[in-house]
Amino acid sequence: MLYKNIPRVLAACLVVWIAGCATSPPPDTGSGPQPAASPPKLALALGGGAARGFAHIGVIKALESQGVSVDIVTGTSAGAVIGALYAGGLSGFQLQRLAMESKESQVIDFDVLGRGGWVKGELLERFVNTRLQGRTFDKLAKPLGVVATDLSNGQTVVMRSGNVGQAVRASASVPGVFIPPEIEGRFFVDGGVTMPLPVQAAREMQADFVIAVDIGEQPEGRRPGGSIDVVLQAFTIMGQVISRSQAGQADILIRPDTRGLSLTSFDTRELAILRGEEAVARVLPELRQKLIERGVTLVPR
Repeated sequence: MLYKNIPRVLAACLVVWIAGCATSPPPDTGSGPQPAASPPKLALALGGGAARGFAHIGVIKALESQGVSVDIVTGTSAGAVIGALYAGGLSGFQLQRLAMESKESQVIDFDVLGRGGWVKGELLERFVNTRLQGRTFDKLAKPLGVVATDLSNGQTVVMRSGNVGQAVRASASVPGVFIPPEIEGRFFVDGGVTMPLPVQAAREMQADFVIAVDIGEQPEGRRPGGSIDVVLQAFTIMGQVISRSQAGQADILIRPDTRGLSLTSFDTRELAILRGEEAVARVLPELRQKLIERGVTLVPR
């Protein structure tokens, strides 16, 4: 009897197997909905330019008003000062308020002995750290890269850890004006010596889209007013050639009109901020289009 039932059992199994094949889901061929691509990482690269750096604040204000939110900040010299405060969580309007309330005596401390420079830089370091409430790089709201130059070998150094105010001081130490600060046995001078526009630094920090702000491109045809003015103007001219290669690596280049803006005085800070806002307005159609192409939708505030 057992052998007589084998054909029936096999037939029943065959029916069950066929039915199972008919109702089982088709194999995954990968043609279904795919995970959405990650949005590009946006970086803001702020260049050097002494007191013209107030223009960076206008740029930040205008970008924020258009809904542009950056993920990474890099800064050289004056750009490092503004960039550090921005990365620390200050909005464009808060930066403007701070700028209008600040005095030159809060950030400039002269060394009467002139040991390698006229300005110590200690007040600038303290000013930044006080506004950041003593936070180190890893505690900031946004990743920050501060560009300085190693005085012993000319190497560009992008500082990303430790004391933020100290890094900013190093980045802003114009040779012959500031006393080169010593950090871990190395002496540093202004990042503008080797990278006045820190686009490459932003790329090294994995930025996919870089908005660069160049405030050192336009030396004026006028006689500088004093020794420090001469050094800063020469520094601006020197940085032009280096900045051109960095500018070409940016996705968007913003150039505020720096004519009439002081290199050494806070007197033109309000005008500088306005020039920064105007510069963003000029590139806004291009910026918006490029971001849309990269999958970023702007929602103006």
